[in-house]
Amino acid sequence: MAQITLSAEIRPEQAGQRLDQTLAELFPDYSRSRLKGCIEEERVRLNQEVCTLPRTRVYGGEQVEISLETKDENRFEAEDIPLDIVYEDEHILVINKPKNLVVHPGAGNPKGTLLNALLHYYPPIAEVPRAGIVHRLDKDTTGLMVVAKTIPAQTKLVRELQKRKITREYEAVASGIMTKGGKVEEAMARHPTKRTQMAVHPMGKPAVTHYRIMERFRNYTRLRLRLETGRTHQIRVHMAHIAHPLLGDQTYGGRPRPPKNASEQFMSVLRSFQRQALHAVMLRLEHPISGESMEWHAPLPQDFLELIEALKADYLLHKEELDY
Repeated sequence: MAQITLSAEIRPEQAGQRLDQTLAELFPDYSRSRLKGCIEEERVRLNQEVCTLPRTRVYGGEQVEISLETKDENRFEAEDIPLDIVYEDEHILVINKPKNLVVHPGAGNPKGTLLNALLHYYPPIAEVPRAGIVHRLDKDTTGLMVVAKTIPAQTKLVRELQKRKITREYEAVASGIMTKGGKVEEAMARHPTKRTQMAVHPMGKPAVTHYRIMERFRNYTRLRLRLETGRTHQIRVHMAHIAHPLLGDQTYGGRPRPPKNASEQFMSVLRSFQRQALHAVMLRLEHPISGESMEWHAPLPQDFLELIEALKADYLLHKEELDY
């Protein structure tokens, strides 16, 4: 952990406010919940006196000091891993993540992650919590991610994500023939027995996924999806919940389901697609510092394109046999 000290004088117009509200106004680069935690952990002083109650009312004119701990991401190793950078400025990076890349080191993945790559590409990012990673994609999900290069940018992006003001759209291939688009609005939580998985659960956190049909094939449907919330494995769990798991998603039931009389060539493509068919194709947000509206698009990766072509070829070969 790295230690930093924040200090300021409480303004006269803030008189009568709660301490946690006042600190959030004085130090907008940090979330109110984080500053509230500092108060409760006895790391906030008013006129040199430790204050432990977030609801404490301020009078104006007090000197406030906060002893803040920041995680030092230098405990992880910087690694020269190529990054497909779609956009970069002094505050943010937008990356097109490839398949087979874990985002953050964890049990079983201490190296070779996106975080390790970021530490090598831009060493100062070690001073930003989680090396600026604002949201994650699963190991084998490809596509767009935004990364903050500074604490102010990260704080603003996290807030915007929580307020559902960042738009993320995906393309996917789901098992089964779907007839119309719709919305899945089912709360999610950690699976009660399979701790590496998520599940729909009435006592979980709210989760909303919108989807529409792009193309229909034999036994499969190509979808465009938009996340309203961002729970772990959300699209994968929601689509499995409505009995249309993503093709290739063996964790949530998307094992290959070959249609009748499928060619060996088509079967080979299905068997070789060893991941969930999910790609983060569009990202739209307001720049955390300038406020400018920005949007990026990432083309489908080669393995996804080959999968779509194989599905189309199989569909056209058997089109006369279909009743939809």
